[in-house]
Amino acid sequence: MAMQFYASPEQIMRDRSEFARKNIARGRNVVVMSYSGGVLFVTENPSKALHKVSEIYDRIGFAAVGRYNEFENLRAAGVRMADLRGYSYARRDVTGRGIATVFAQTLGSIFTVETKPYEVEICIAEVTESPTTDELYRITYDGQAQEEIGFLAMGGQTDVLSKMIRERHSVDMSLSDAVQLAVEAIGSVSGEGGKPREIDPNQLEVAILDRERPGRKFRRITGAALTPLLGTPRQPEVAAPTTTDGEVSTPPAPNGDAAASDAAASTDTESDRGEAAQSPEADGGPAGGNGGAGQTDNGSGNGGQSGNGTPGTTA
Repeated sequence: MAMQFYASPEQIMRDRSEFARKNIARGRNVVVMSYSGGVLFVTENPSKALHKVSEIYDRIGFAAVGRYNEFENLRAAGVRMADLRGYSYARRDVTGRGIATVFAQTLGSIFTVETKPYEVEICIAEVTESPTTDELYRITYDGQAQEEIGFLAMGGQTDVLSKMIRERHSVDMSLSDAVQLAVEAIGSVSGEGGKPREIDPNQLEVAILDRERPGRKFRRITGAALTPLLGTPRQPEVAAPTTTDGEVSTPPAPNGDAAASDAAASTDTESDRGEAAQSPEADGGPAGGNGGAGQTDNGSGNGGQSGNGTPGTTA
């Protein structure tokens, strides 16, 4: 008779915790922090279809790392719960603390009862009137809810990210400074040989809860709006050429304006063309081409002016 497999509850919980932590650490990091104008979310996400940062309610944001299908199910359930509570009572009754509590209860039940725990770590952020009172909640895979002050980092090597951000973060910093700090912190890990790495702006997912925006506070920052926040150096402007007297020289005229190009020619060339204009052949003769007939855009009967008949025949 085969003996029944037995494992102590402590061993089962340790195995589940190790399983969840190991898989969460493989995910790309997420940084959430308060700044003077609201709450900032920054994460590395090469996918344009799947979002790791989203909106839960008017002034409440959501961010997560781990398995996408699992935290997306939680996010959808949180949106439904917030809408139902706001419709049944009042919109001010929907709070980040209440949503974080529900998520913690759900993840705790799954971790205890189900065979496999959810491989997710979640942040619920609520923007308030002041950056010192913004609410940031971290909910782990086993249902623990922790309130963070000022900022939090999720994913792998969070100790390194948290140390860097803690040394330089301030609730009074601007949006540009906050974005650059978050991107620098995310790029400081997972590089070859422990070296910092450059992150392509197209692989960043950036969103904010705008404190000054009326109504719904959540807003994504992409494309041209994101580039100046990253401090990307601008291309140097090419200075206009100047003459020896310090005056800005005029660039050569296009092909259609032969008179302007003739004015920039040398003195010897102008004297030669002046002599040619005095000859009978320059007025409608063979040397003038078809310009004298006025058949082209550059002709108009000026076949004798600096050979305008020649470009007119090819136009």
